[in-house]
Order: sequence, then structure tokens, then C-alpha cells
Amino acid sequence: MEATGRNGNKRMHQRLGPSQATAPDRANNKVCYHWRAGRCNRHPCPFLHSEIPTPQQQSASPDGGVAKRNLVWKNPSNAGAASGPPSKWGKGRGGGAVGRPPGKAPDRVCNYFLAGNCTYGEKCRFLHSWFVGDSFSLLTSLQGHQKAVSGIALPSGSDKLYSGSKDESVRVWDCQSGQCVGVINVGGEVGCMISEGPWIFIGVPNAVKAWNMQTATDLSLDGPIGQVYSLVVGNELLFAGTQDGRILAWKFIAVGNCFEPAASLVGHQLSVVSLVVGAVRLYSGSMDHMIRVWDLATLQCIQTLTDHTSVVMSVLCWDQFLLSCSLDKTIKVWVATESGNLEVTYTHNEEHGVLSLFGMLDAQAKPILLCSCNDNSVRLYDLPSFSERGKIFSKEEVRAMQVGPSGLFFTGDATGEVKVWNWLPNEMPHS
Repeated sequence: MEATGRNGNKRMHQRLGPSQATAPDRANNKVCYHWRAGRCNRHPCPFLHSEIPTPQQQSASPDGGVAKRNLVWKNPSNAGAASGPPSKWGKGRGGGAVGRPPGKAPDRVCNYFLAGNCTYGEKCRFLHSWFVGDSFSLLTSLQGHQKAVSGIALPSGSDKLYSGSKDESVRVWDCQSGQCVGVINVGGEVGCMISEGPWIFIGVPNAVKAWNMQTATDLSLDGPIGQVYSLVVGNELLFAGTQDGRILAWKFIAVGNCFEPAASLVGHQLSVVSLVVGAVRLYSGSMDHMIRVWDLATLQCIQTLTDHTSVVMSVLCWDQFLLSCSLDKTIKVWVATESGNLEVTYTHNEEHGVLSLFGMLDAQAKPILLCSCNDNSVRLYDLPSFSERGKIFSKEEVRAMQVGPSGLFFTGDATGEVKVWNWLPNEMPHS
């Protein structure tokens, strides 16, 4: 578990210092190394406990705004304001590793513990835990899939959890008992799965399966060529990102209780692996390293984003921002300029490729970003600061995440296991 101070200082590019107040001239304006690591205990310290402003920060506008090219998020509550305090976006907190047991290696979990055969027990210098963090806990594990879990869905009004897997099955779990109450063979690897109201949509090779949990309707939507990797609903249309680079759209026809083909969006050169809808836009991430922005009214591509240097694995809308992650080991935050085009306003660097992003609220209704990496971990970050809130370990990569009711959230990994987590009750705000 890496110290949040390290994330908040070493990794945050061109961020503002924590204080704009005048500091004494200490040790020729050198910044304290131990303060950067979050563990300085010298009072007084001969070195600075603040970052020295960069030239970009010194050129910030006098009204408190940050120069356009400065990689610091803009505070949405101050958008358009003539004045205000310096932005805190993209600034992590100091401090030690979250929830790390004393004497343990800071960022390594015991691989033998994960495999279930560590002989050192409590004397092992590596972590014997599936997570570190003090505000959430592991409730249970749901086992049954033989291959990677690629989708998790909770249909509206249902007391069942559905998980799809590359073992060509969808498993149905009872939310009260945690028992598997059904296994459905869908005839192909599940590439993705979402729920919208009473509907469950499942991406499989050359088709999208559509199930209505209230009416027991079972449909198969033809048109995709190859695996369907991503699904999203927006503007009364169902969109599917396919292996051949197209995005197919269907419109629901209530009279016939069916879906009719509506459009085929062409532009990506390789598979479309992530889709998200925000306001009046559809955003698509692809193996061609690009993000395309589509107007939902005209279904025309209005912008192509080319800042990533590897596969764009996931795109996520949060507030008026677009977040994207890639195997290039970065999470990028995009914001619309005055011209309406998106530009990167902040880049967060990881040590490993980033596989998936998922946004949710914690027990205190604070926004949390779940970030799955290809080192078999999921990092939890506070937004907008990107301070590390905790870390989840897994035997293999986590590709599926979902949020549930009453503070629950779910992760599905490449071993076929679904883990159920919850935010601790003592984190709930007092009335």
C-alpha cells in the first residue's frame, strides 16, 4: 500500500502548494523529503513543508484561476466565478498508508496468502489481507464461475444479482442468502453486461442478449460482428461497441416489445471496448488508442481525442468531467473548453496499466473512484483529490465492478470470483 502522501506529492504534476502563505526561508528553499513521504516528525523542521510553486503556478491569473495548461482540476463549484480560493483538484493528502498493519511491507500482499498456502502466518512480512482501508470491508465471496467475470448487473426491483463470465454462463445469485439459484448458458463468452430498469443486456459474440426480468421477455439482437465488448443506454437507444470497431444502436419499440436497429456509428479502427453517455454525448474508448465523442442527437462524431498512447480501456463521466484510463498507465481528466472541445486538465499516473474505472459514493455520499490495474489490484481514490482511500487485492485482474444498494459494491476477477464489499456503518453521517 503506497503512502497517500507519496501519491499526493510525487505523482501530482504541477499541483499548487498546500498553502499560499509566506513561508520562512528554510534550508535554501529545499522541500522536506520526509514531509513529501508523509512522515516528518521534526518540530520545527529546517526544510519547507510545502511545494515550491512552478512557473506555471506563479503565472496563475490574479482572480484565483489557474493557467490554462496547468494540470490541476478546476473546482466545479467555482466555475465561472470571478474569485475564489486556489483549486484543490488533483491534490492528495499527506499521511501514511491507509489501514496498513505496522511492520508490514508497504505495498505488497503475500502471494502465498492469496494462493492459500502461506506457512509464515502472522509472522509473514507481507500483507495477509484482501484489502487495506478503514472505511469498507469484505462481506463474502461468490464462487462458481470457471473463467473471468466480465459483467455484473442488478436489475431494478429485483432481489437477484447477475454475473456474466467468459465461461459462457450467467449466474443468478440470491441477494439474501448469497447462494447461486440459477445458471444460464448464453452460448458464447460474455464480453459485457449491464442492466437498465428491468432489462439485462448481455454482449456475446455476434449478438446482444436482452432479458426483461418483469415480463420474462428473451430477445437476441443481431448485427454485431465478433465479440460485443461494451454496452450503454442513452437517449432511448441501446449502444453496443463491437470487435470490428463499429458502435451499433437499437431503439426500443414498446408496441411490439422489441428492439429495432437504429444506426451504425463508424470511425474507430479497432475494437470499441468502453462506452459511456454523459448529457448529450456518447463517448467511446477503443483499442486504436482513441476516444471518440458522438452527438446523441445526430449520432455524428464531433471530436476525436488522441492523448492516450495505448488501448483506452474505460471511460467514465463524473460531474462535467470525462475520465479515461489506458494501458499506458494513466488516468486522464478531460474538461470542455470555451469552444466546447475536450482537453486534458489533469493526468494521474499509475505504476501499472489501468483496466477499468468505476465511480460511486461512499457512506458519507463522497465521490470515490475505483481504479482496477493489471497488477491484480483495485485502488480506491477520493475525488477530486485522488487521495488513496484504500486498496483491494485479487488473485487475478478485476475487470467487472458494480455498485449496489445500502452501501454495497461488487468486484469480479479473472478467477471467476465475485466479491461483495460494503462501506462500514460507522462511516455513515450522524443525523
